[in-house]
Amino acid sequence: MSIEMKSVRKLRVHWPIDSTAFARLAMGEDEVLREDQSIALLLQAMAESPELGDFGNYRHVFESGVGFEGFTVTAGANPTLGHVGQRTISPTFVFTTYFDASLDDDAVESILRRLVEIHPWEVPVIELSGRLSVSGGLPSAAYADGAAR
Repeated sequence: MSIEMKSVRKLRVHWPIDSTAFARLAMGEDEVLREDQSIALLLQAMAESPELGDFGNYRHVFESGVGFEGFTVTAGANPTLGHVGQRTISPTFVFTTYFDASLDDDAVESILRRLVEIHPWEVPVIELSGRLSVSGGLPSAAYADGAAR
């Protein structure tokens, strides 16, 4: 059996959340993804970009996790959280999705611009990978044989 691979780029966004949303997500309460206005804004913006998370029969595919971001605010910054000279730790929602590696640069730029517009941080942490391969599924013959469920 071979796994079909597709050429993609990975988009990862680090999104600050409050400690209540963090705790609820850590407990597995996925309804917070709809109830928390900040997270819902991120997910809505990503859903409006149909090229994100396209895995054929599955759309809007993403992974998420929770963690922490740490930073020290320096002079000249206009922070959403923290003060100049202060080491700050922020609970964070980490959103990861993928898009076809052949997506043109203008479309990628549009997605990134939208993320920066809605992100609560003065300097958002947004990662964009180069080309990589992810599993796109099993060959259709495997499904016909009943080998995959």
